[in-house]
Amino acid sequence: MGFVICLGRGNKALSQRRNFRREPEQITLAQAYGPGKFGLSFELFPPKTTAGMTSLFKHVDRLVAFEPDYITCTYGAGGTTQDRTLDVVADVHKKYELAVATHLTCVGRTSDQLKAYLEQARQRGVDNVVALRGDPPQGETEFRRTAGGFSYANELVAFIRREFPDMGIAAGGYPEMHQEAPSLEVDLQNLKRKVDAGTDVVITQLFYDNRDFLEFRERCEQIGIRVPIIPGLLPVTNGRQVQRIASLCGAKLPQQFVADLEKYADDAEGQFEVGVEHATRQAAELIAYEVPGIHFYVLNKSEAALRVLNNARLPR
Repeated sequence: MGFVICLGRGNKALSQRRNFRREPEQITLAQAYGPGKFGLSFELFPPKTTAGMTSLFKHVDRLVAFEPDYITCTYGAGGTTQDRTLDVVADVHKKYELAVATHLTCVGRTSDQLKAYLEQARQRGVDNVVALRGDPPQGETEFRRTAGGFSYANELVAFIRREFPDMGIAAGGYPEMHQEAPSLEVDLQNLKRKVDAGTDVVITQLFYDNRDFLEFRERCEQIGIRVPIIPGLLPVTNGRQVQRIASLCGAKLPQQFVADLEKYADDAEGQFEVGVEHATRQAAELIAYEVPGIHFYVLNKSEAALRVLNNARLPR
């Protein structure tokens, strides 16, 4: 199937997106997807400073012009920025009347602490959770279960579903396999455990070759995973950035993509354009393959994601 790309549409796509009336603000993640819907979402991370927070919301102002169905926010290893994460999602929810989701991990938290955090989140208008096992804290090389806490993401999902049955739950999926998994089969069974425990939506790790996602989706269907599987895209803004991020999460980089970036090794604007073009082609092809939505990792910026959204034809 060929690419479906509409380059140079400028603000036409933006105006079409603004004319779309989204779901009510208090939606859960599952309600963002379904027949006749295309779920759009963005992921942020909590800034460390007041100036960073001000800058973040300038970019969010631009992103919400495309009326995303929800916005998520991660936090640092070991929950080091949990309070700021909650501030970000609560402020986004209040300012833009958007559904939001807080990330939540098993790292360094007992079940009582996790419950207290979720109760506080609900009080601040947060109705959705991205439930993850989490990475080891800085300086540690492997995950260690906290006494009174959980060892696996499926246990966290089951806990949230039991204690907060009305909350929407997303879990992570890995098109190229989680780096700690011994095989694709084991990794996929781990994902199915999360889905069977109560996950509403699977959001994937970033990837740069759509074949990895499409094969992953097919494997999910074969073992009975029926929830929406949402591709996570990170538009590249420079070559060093993508090499570093890909090494951290185990994502492969297509040779031609790397070669195109290297042509502009000393040209930041050129690398940005290469990255936007690649992400546009990814998004357009995924849409042609009828994905239920796209989740953009925006790294608290807006320029690349906005360019991709203006270039790719959204089925809204």
